[in-house]
Parts: sequence; structure tokens; C-alpha cells
Amino acid sequence: MDLDFVKYDGAGNDFVVVDIRKADPKLTQEQIAHLCHRRFGIGADGLMTLGNAEGADFEMRYYNNDGALGSMCGNGGRCIAAFADSLGLGHRDEESGRRTLEFIGFDGRHRAEIMMWNDEKRFGLVRLQMRDVECSAVRKMENGWFLDTGSPHYVVRVEDLNHYDVVGKGRRLRNRTDLFPEGANIDFIEDLPDGRLFVRTYERGVEDETYACGTGVTACAIVSGNRKLLTLGGDFKVDFDATGDAYRNIWLTGPVSFNFKGVVNCD
Repeated sequence: MDLDFVKYDGAGNDFVVVDIRKADPKLTQEQIAHLCHRRFGIGADGLMTLGNAEGADFEMRYYNNDGALGSMCGNGGRCIAAFADSLGLGHRDEESGRRTLEFIGFDGRHRAEIMMWNDEKRFGLVRLQMRDVECSAVRKMENGWFLDTGSPHYVVRVEDLNHYDVVGKGRRLRNRTDLFPEGANIDFIEDLPDGRLFVRTYERGVEDETYACGTGVTACAIVSGNRKLLTLGGDFKVDFDATGDAYRNIWLTGPVSFNFKGVVNCD
């Protein structure tokens, strides 16, 4: 079976994307894991499918690097919105003048806006509205904070994050079943002299550090109150309204790049 695909990345967090609106290839977990493999496949942190959705522009399904169906992926949502826009989906918002898309993800309905796109450089800025987070759901646990921003995250403040053992320490925390029976993504944060928050993330499913994590950046912004964040892959901005009982109107803004497209044999 030949499979058409595109490859995008959001600040180095990279994805294989497949349009299944006309025909769903019904990829197995083994096939998805092979496509994501960085030596034997295309190579990616995850794979997404863009499907039909009633009452929305499309449905996004996200699969982890290991081929298992995943939860919400913030950078994936921004990347698949850019792809959907290139297919002519969505509409131009009359108030903002921006290309706007609405889609169904793992955790419900999302809205995305194309802030800027340069066809020549195949690069742009895309912002994504994340789900609300109840204040009561942000829990202090040992030396960090646990919250779910579409995916579960555990945020820990550390020193000298540039030289921190993110993979080793992250893997140990990710597998603390006494704290996280279903696992969690682990985010390490440190304040920078220029006022930004430096974030490094160990992602479950990938089982390694990624260059950026959208739901992780969102979680770190909520925990720290800092809206300007730096990851290994680039800068992000997270806007939100902190009300008495919840964090609402959460928008994640960051870079998106179109890498390449191709055809791969999945037999």
C-alpha cells in the first residue's frame, strides 16, 4: 500500500500527517511506529490523521511515536491546522482577517488561527485555543505541579536546566506509577535572565526528550504565570485569563514549518 503523507514540525516537534478524508488506510500500531522510526521510517515524534468531522472543518487523531493512540498534542494541533489551511479548509475571520479553522481533537473542539504564513519559506506562526483548566485541577505533588492541558503534565522547577539530565530524571518521574498511574509528561522549567521561562520536556509515548511540547508549554505557563517561554526548538507565547476558578481563553502561539511531502510504502 502506497501512502501519501506530509511532514510538518512545530518548533522541532515533528509529525507525519495523513489526509484520510477520502480513504482511511486503517494503519496498525506497528505501521505507525515504523513510519515514525527515525532510522527505518520517515521519522517523527508522532503521526496525525486529518479526517472528516460533522460540524467542524476536520477531525484530528494523534498517535504517539510508539504507534499508540495519544491524547491532545498542542504542536500537532497547530501543524495540522496549517496543513488543513493549505488544503483550503477553514475560513477567513471577518473580525481579525486571519485564516481560521475549527477541528475536533482528543479533548474536544479547538480553534486555530494562521497568524502568518510564508509560502516561499514554508514557515509561519499558528495559534491554537486550548481547553480550559480548572484551578482545582492544578495539584501540588511532591516537588512539582500536576495538571492536564489536554495531556497530563508534571512540572518541576530546577537549576542549570541547560545541563540537566532531562532524559534520565524525566524517565524516572514518568514511570512513577504511585504518582501517575497512567503516566505523565515531565516538564522541567527555569527562569531566564531575559524574563522568559526555559522549558524542556520528556514526553511519554516518545519516551525521550522532544524539542518542544505544546501542551507542556501551556502547562508550564499556567503553573509559572510566565507567558513567554523558550524551548529547544524555539519561542512560544501562551495567553490566558486567570479567573477565580479556572484558566480560560488559553491560546498557544508558536512557529510551524512545512518540511516535505512524499509517498511511502506501508506493506
